[in-house]
Formats: sequence, C-alpha cells, structure tokens
Amino acid sequence: MNDNEERPVTIITGRVWREPGESSEGVHVMLVAPDDDTAVRLALEALAQEGYAEAELDQIGEMIGAPDEEPHLSAWQGATEGEIAIVTFEEPA
Repeated sequence: MNDNEERPVTIITGRVWREPGESSEGVHVMLVAPDDDTAVRLALEALAQEGYAEAELDQIGEMIGAPDEEPHLSAWQGATEGEIAIVTFEEPA
C-alpha cells in the first residue's frame, strides 16, 4: 500500500456490557488501523473510555465502500477521518 492510498475502514462486531451481569448491547466499532491486532486494541480502549465494563468481539473485517444508511454512514465517515466510531444497538431476543 502506498502512503497516498487510503486505508480501508475496519469494522469489528460483537457485544458489550456496561456492568457485568446486565443485558448486553450489540456493537459495531469502525476505525482505520494498520493491522487487526491494533484495531482490536484500539476498539477495546475506546469501549472502556465510553464506560463499557466488558466486551466480547466476534468478527473483524474491512468495509468495501460507505454504508447506505445511518448511523453506520456517519460512523464510517468518522472512521475515515481518524475517529473510532462506536455504534450500539439492542440485540434481538
């Protein structure tokens, strides 16, 4: 990869808990990182800063292009600008 090429946005999916034993929330973390290990470390640090006590990360991958709908579109845009974007949602029962 050349220095002038943009790195792809990494997405990490899983679930998070604010307090152990509480109900979990689904989570998608989007960021740009040089490798998977760094992406996971940065994601866990960002989740901890947002007050999540526990996280269980399931999958990691690269996004091809921008998503079509909010809130993921804004999260993707933030990630391309260097932010670590966290999208949480209620998990289906």
